[in-house]
Amino acid sequence: MKAKYEKLRRIVQKELSCSAHAMEHIERVFTLCLHLAEYESNVDLDVLKTAALLHDLARVKEFRDKTGTIDHATLGAEMAARILKDLRHSDEKISRVKHCITTHRFRGNSKPQTIEAKILFDADKLDVLGAVGVARSFMMAGQYGQKIYSDISLKNYLANNVLGQKTDGRIIDISKHAPNLEFQLKFSRILSSMYTERAKEMAKERFRFMNSFFRRLEAELSVKA
Repeated sequence: MKAKYEKLRRIVQKELSCSAHAMEHIERVFTLCLHLAEYESNVDLDVLKTAALLHDLARVKEFRDKTGTIDHATLGAEMAARILKDLRHSDEKISRVKHCITTHRFRGNSKPQTIEAKILFDADKLDVLGAVGVARSFMMAGQYGQKIYSDISLKNYLANNVLGQKTDGRIIDISKHAPNLEFQLKFSRILSSMYTERAKEMAKERFRFMNSFFRRLEAELSVKA
């Protein structure tokens, strides 16, 4: 079984190149999944581990897509299914892993129904909160040439750089994004979306740190000469 997971890791490594979604993120989510699973009952750990390793398989393809039509959760689930079929997984196992991957996205329309899918969703969201979340958001900012802070109003930003002008819409030009905007658009709404009780506890503490950080950043940048 361990050899299977190592093979999956090698497959994923070849697909990922975005620093904030590289193998370090995958491994953190993998570990968080195992931690959250300890607080739940009747968890299929093989399904959970497999889905955790493969959940961002199509992330780079989405980043590189100029049409805005690729959803990494949907495409990633299909890619994962092909990989697992080649590895001779059962159709039932593949279906359960696909469900986890399809529903892990915060801005997605599909909601997790199984305990494994709920755990993966929660673990993935925990990794964008707290000190790790701050670090990841600035890694992304550096990669795409973003400002460290944008003082544009959320209303104007939605009107000019988000498809559909909705908080869960897709960002049009990632270079015009900023860590504080991501906090307002996504991070601040994550608390109410968590499924497992343990994840809710962890999310509250991580959110408090993150909220304090961005308030401090805004205060330091508002100093006038």
